[in-house]
Amino acid sequence: MRQKVEILAPAKNLVQGIAAINAGADAVYMGAPLYGARTNATNSVEDIAEMVAYAHLFKAQVFVVLNTILYEKELEPCEKLIHELYAIGVDALIIQDMAILEMNLPPIVLHASTQANNRDPKHVKFLKDAGIQRVVLARELNLDQIREIHEASDVELEFFVSGALCVSFSGNCYMSIAGGERSANRGSCAQNCRLPYNLTDGTGKTLIANSHLLSIKDLDLSDQLPNLIEAGITSFKIEGRLKDVVYVKNNTSFLRKKLDAFLENNDQFQKASSGKTFYNFEPEMDRSFNRGYTDYFVNQRKAKIGSWESPKSQGQYIGKLIETKANGYVIENSEKLNNGDGLYFINEAGEADGAQINIIINNIVVPNTFKAIPIGTEIYRNSDAEFNRIVEKENSAVRKISVDLVFTETQDGFMLVATDEDGHTSIATLEIEKEAAKNGNDTLPNIKANLVKTGNTPFMVENVAIEFSNNWFLPISKVNEIRRTVLEQLIDIRINEYHREEFQIKPTEHPYPVQELDFTYNVSNSLARQFYKRHGVTEIEKAFELQWDPGKSRVMVTKYCVKYELGKCARFQRDTMGEKVVEPLTLTHGENAYKLKFNCKPCEMEIWEKDAELEFIDEDEQFLL
Repeated sequence: MRQKVEILAPAKNLVQGIAAINAGADAVYMGAPLYGARTNATNSVEDIAEMVAYAHLFKAQVFVVLNTILYEKELEPCEKLIHELYAIGVDALIIQDMAILEMNLPPIVLHASTQANNRDPKHVKFLKDAGIQRVVLARELNLDQIREIHEASDVELEFFVSGALCVSFSGNCYMSIAGGERSANRGSCAQNCRLPYNLTDGTGKTLIANSHLLSIKDLDLSDQLPNLIEAGITSFKIEGRLKDVVYVKNNTSFLRKKLDAFLENNDQFQKASSGKTFYNFEPEMDRSFNRGYTDYFVNQRKAKIGSWESPKSQGQYIGKLIETKANGYVIENSEKLNNGDGLYFINEAGEADGAQINIIINNIVVPNTFKAIPIGTEIYRNSDAEFNRIVEKENSAVRKISVDLVFTETQDGFMLVATDEDGHTSIATLEIEKEAAKNGNDTLPNIKANLVKTGNTPFMVENVAIEFSNNWFLPISKVNEIRRTVLEQLIDIRINEYHREEFQIKPTEHPYPVQELDFTYNVSNSLARQFYKRHGVTEIEKAFELQWDPGKSRVMVTKYCVKYELGKCARFQRDTMGEKVVEPLTLTHGENAYKLKFNCKPCEMEIWEKDAELEFIDEDEQFLL
């Protein structure tokens, strides 16, 4: 049996979830009323139930995100919510807090969120042995590390392949709560990483001023799908539960086409859901929100990945400014532009800037507000008015399930049998007195033409067989009636016969890979402590949110490195770096200040609050440790 691989799309709400399924998603993930890591992307249980029915029609799945850490008073309400989600048919829950494994659960499948810090083979194998059916891997992993995890355990592996990147190791970012008491692990990230900072060295000299030094480009691994499959990934995840419907449809469609091209004539892997999508637009990821793209670390550390000018969307590259005339711009490839488009460029001050196109006359792009731009400036389009208008339409992506029809006669009339691509069968009968055509004309072509008219149903007819003993006459209204009946029944049959995988979590006692847990394990309640103690953990530190020591805490660990971005990395850039920077390097934004510590052996950067006492080791010495 061929291995199923899936495109997993975000769903901010029911409308966007349906749009993602229509665009070709094999599964969607969405928030519940509570306990999701995006407090602005919640959904009622009723809307989730409607989403489940629509997705199951196409053999697609719905995963609900319950991936915050839980406080003691939330344990009972969370358990109740899980039972409600199971009752409406949700396929799986994406969780961070191990307290959930201690609850009295229905037999619902659990996935470990990337917030659970899934980057180590031993940790991932532990989760699998504890009953977790899928693990969402850390974004920082490279192909070799993914392969190593896959070889250590047969758990399903999911990996982000497009969208915004968290600069911190997921689940281990505490800048938000340290800077303003909004916990990222509680769904209220303040996105401190997208703020502008000043960078000073150990002498107090300002190296960089007012730049978004922790903001990084967006992820695009669309060309890496075959390599990721070979490494063990079976679910390709799109970030974006706060993004708009154009982003969701465009990114889903683009990845759908990429994956389908790989799956074509492939005897090892297959699509994870049913149906085929037809598009009225050509998907291109750079035409929806993006800060420029990076493959992050999947192919090791190579290019710089910072998006320092702005955390806002850069969009699609158009061309360079050729000249300025009549309060307008002459831009390379201006034929790609339309009235109402938004332009993005870096101004003479080195800052991200933009303008909106009012009108284009004789190749002169006239903005609503003219801004002087140097000749040669690279121009991007970060809002594509015409593209957005097309993609926003409901029929821009239409998904259809193949059906074969057999129309035969019975003793009392006629019978229509519909068999879909998954083998589901629907039968409808029509009781009517049979009457031969009077004029001798062949009625079959007209009957067939009306049987294939599936209209707004989720079906398309591939083959029609009409098996009559005579040239029977049938009113077109009756043909339409029996066709509608058989297809409406088939919708219900597909949903009712959908097979949901189930798994009952049972307590285990296999040892956790380590015996002492610091605050980065985010233990915030008694059930999580109970879970880890049963698995041999002897010391458990409280979650950061419960013990924060203002001014002295480590608030982030990341593979992203400011010194590498500056060209001052002694490990990779020794031949070109020139003089070393004087440490400690410090980031400041308003009253907030953070010290940077560089652990060069594991190739990681730590961010500490300003009053923390740190011990710095020379880079050359680190390589010898």
